[in-house]
Amino acid sequence: MIKTFMFDALKQATDEEMARDKKVFILGEDVGHYGGSYKVTKGLHAKYGDLRVLDTPIAENSFTGMAIGAAMTGLKPIVEGMNMSFLLLAFNQISNNAGMLRYTSGGNFKIPIVIRGPGGVGRQLGAEHSQRLEAYFQAIPGLKIVACSTPYNAKGLLKSAIRDENPVIFFEHVLLYNLQENIPNQEYILPLDKAEIVKSGQDITILTYSRMRHHVSEAVTTLVKQGYDPEIIDLISLKPLDLSTISKSIKKTHNVLIVEECMKTAGIGAELIAQINENLFDYLDSPVVRLSSQDLPTPYNGKLEQATIIHPYQIVQEVEKMLKRSI
Repeated sequence: MIKTFMFDALKQATDEEMARDKKVFILGEDVGHYGGSYKVTKGLHAKYGDLRVLDTPIAENSFTGMAIGAAMTGLKPIVEGMNMSFLLLAFNQISNNAGMLRYTSGGNFKIPIVIRGPGGVGRQLGAEHSQRLEAYFQAIPGLKIVACSTPYNAKGLLKSAIRDENPVIFFEHVLLYNLQENIPNQEYILPLDKAEIVKSGQDITILTYSRMRHHVSEAVTTLVKQGYDPEIIDLISLKPLDLSTISKSIKKTHNVLIVEECMKTAGIGAELIAQINENLFDYLDSPVVRLSSQDLPTPYNGKLEQATIIHPYQIVQEVEKMLKRSI
């Protein structure tokens, strides 16, 4: 075991897969000589050269389309979005090409592409750099969507994503790159379609992902001291949702709180509520509650920015309210 930053864990995963398979290559803005905006590709250009670590122009639609074409020929591109918000410029390529081509070609083409990069609310990055695009992409058929939350799962999930034969959108939170954790020295991979039970409990199921996993864990530390016993599930897979793990938990706790950084309207939480009500309504002792970001462009002002997202004390208050109501 070695203590590793998340950005280093992602770099290790990329390096190991590039060494393992010569079909794997990286492209994006400043991924080569500069080493990436958050140093996820630092040193890889010197090791693998221009043909496998490609610096691109500021043209997301063009280089994403080029990567999809490369995937159709059997290569395995990793597209780094300098900020995931910029990939809105490549939305057509991701939805109409990456998500559809395996189906519209009758299975003649596989699209083994990973599209990854930083997103989420940072520290005063402004509205255009603070978007959460997971709900945008969730509606697109043919995509797998993953949100890493720790150095350990970041490495294992990215390695699996690179090996997958389908397009994977891989979300990293901009404020988690400097998170440190001990990870194994030996190789490991993790499934792309499984949630993680962070903490087992009996009283309430808290569903979360990405940076909010850490806010929930902080809140649960307080709740446990107060005598509550919450169960924390890190979704990890946003598409497909791991309904098997979610179902087992809800059948045990009968109460559900969703904590997300996504927007409330039509967010990941909205889809979760729909599926829970469709499949597990009879097991609920109280209505499903979601704590989500406010439906407005993220302010640049620091205090206003913080007011738009969920904090641990709000999670504590909501759990107390829900469990008192369900008694």
